[in-house]
Amino acid sequence: MKYYCIGVKGTGMSTLAQILSDLGNEVSGYDDARGHKFTQEGLDERNIPIYYDQDHDIDKDTIVTYSVAFNENHPEMKRVKELGLTIKKYCEIMGDVIDQFNSIGVSGTHGKTTTSSMIRHLLEETVGCNYFIGAGDGHATKDNEYFVVESDEFNRHFTSYKPNYSVITNIEAEHLECYKDIDDIRDTFAIFANQTKKLVVANGDNTEVRKINFKTPVKFYGFNEDNDVVIKNMELLESGSVFDLYIDGEMFGHFDIPLYGEHMVMDAAAAITIAHEIGLEKDTIHHLLETFHNAKRRFAEEKVGNTVIIDDYAHHPTEISVTLNAVRQKYPNKKLVVVFVPNTYSRTRDFTEEFVNAFNLADKTYLTEIDCNREDPKDYPGITSHTIIDKLDDGDIISVDTIDKLKDYTDAVICFMGCAYVDGLINSFKEIAK
Repeated sequence: MKYYCIGVKGTGMSTLAQILSDLGNEVSGYDDARGHKFTQEGLDERNIPIYYDQDHDIDKDTIVTYSVAFNENHPEMKRVKELGLTIKKYCEIMGDVIDQFNSIGVSGTHGKTTTSSMIRHLLEETVGCNYFIGAGDGHATKDNEYFVVESDEFNRHFTSYKPNYSVITNIEAEHLECYKDIDDIRDTFAIFANQTKKLVVANGDNTEVRKINFKTPVKFYGFNEDNDVVIKNMELLESGSVFDLYIDGEMFGHFDIPLYGEHMVMDAAAAITIAHEIGLEKDTIHHLLETFHNAKRRFAEEKVGNTVIIDDYAHHPTEISVTLNAVRQKYPNKKLVVVFVPNTYSRTRDFTEEFVNAFNLADKTYLTEIDCNREDPKDYPGITSHTIIDKLDDGDIISVDTIDKLKDYTDAVICFMGCAYVDGLINSFKEIAK
């Protein structure tokens, strides 16, 4: 079949395009962003054409899918409608794809990408697996039995999935432009959980998760003793994190992971539980977790002189807080600076105080102007980056043109954070840091 992906450089759309190509389909795409993005690396490897104008032909038997960043008034969206092409949401296409396999859907407000990547690593190195991970990673062959799919709650996308196994890492207020309130969010997670065919692995320490009326069998994991899978004897060290894991009251094993922060230990516990359910041996799981490297833009480190650069996808206050605490764990003696690219007006408005509390964990915080391609600033009067900056202990505005504000941080950790494009800021900083 032929597929045309509008917004093909978006993390989810890029991943879907790669998977469709791997399964033998003819795939092409469109994007407004002409500059290089990390999400296009897999597209380039597969020679998937990317178009930036409306001058190319599209065959009439092509199925079109699109990113939510592209509304119906976009020139390319208008064009495919005028051509009379079949148009489907990308989550619907993805749901059709994973139904062909023994699927594992990983959901949650935070930690989806890391947990998905851990499960992928454990299965790929043993029984083999396909995967759809929102960091721009996707691969599939018809020969693999298992399919790991990061299952995003944005716009209720994951309700199109009916996995064999599922994970719920946590439930928290987020995407309030799509949901009425936390009850609406939790109820939607319940739909996803109860569409799961075999087993749900869920964070039992999370209050909202515990409110779900599970109809599918569930195993709860966490630090609390009332869970089925219990984390004990955790140590957060400069070299990584270590812990013991008990399953159904029995000591399952001791684990060492080269990751930082309590949240990473929680993600590892979920991944271990899934691997155990599938039948992987404890020693195999332990060995593979020792060699795990996190997903793209998840605590990705690089050193320039004595300055440590961390590129991280964190964009919600909770994610920012746990990431900054993880930095403190690994680099307790370095100054901590944040450069954040806010990507929606709604999140800036809805979580102002939470952002302030999170950023105040750093010694200095810089924000760019809000970079949003799916919201109209006219709908959010008065909401700018200064909504947060003006309340910080030590905050300032920054851009590529004013990157020299960072030039004096020669022995610090600088975290470039956000789900928007941050490569330009990082590259500009590297130029002045030479």
